[in-house]
Amino acid sequence: MIHPTAVIDNGVTLGKNVCIWHFTHISQLATIGDNVSIGQGCYVAAGVVIGAGTRIQNNVSVFAGVELGEMVFVGPSVVFTNDKYPRVGEAWRLVRTIVENGASIGANATILCGITLGKNCMIGAGAVVVKDVPPQGTVISPGAQALPRVEP
Repeated sequence: MIHPTAVIDNGVTLGKNVCIWHFTHISQLATIGDNVSIGQGCYVAAGVVIGAGTRIQNNVSVFAGVELGEMVFVGPSVVFTNDKYPRVGEAWRLVRTIVENGASIGANATILCGITLGKNCMIGAGAVVVKDVPPQGTVISPGAQALPRVEP
């Protein structure tokens, strides 16, 4: 299901059973796996890879250099960066970010570039992640109360 307001550029690879909602733009050479859902108002940059079963909620930009594994959950308004030292007029330096299989990222989290979010890790809503997160690791905002992890 691709909503009529979505823009899918030439050269995009779409898997089976992909849902792309209102006002979303998928740029050229992006690869989207089977059973992926991308919410409204999203942007997927050129060359991005999104693994099978991943769900991206509304208003998320997956910029160049970000790779999402399989069964990743990206909450609404999550922010990924891809340049450690952004400046106007300076040379842009793409920095990769890897989100491994099964990771969950809560709403409004910010993921700085150049890090890896480990398999099945949990990033709490509003967290700012500045370094690697180990597999099954949890990151929450200061002052937030950690909830017990519920296994699927």
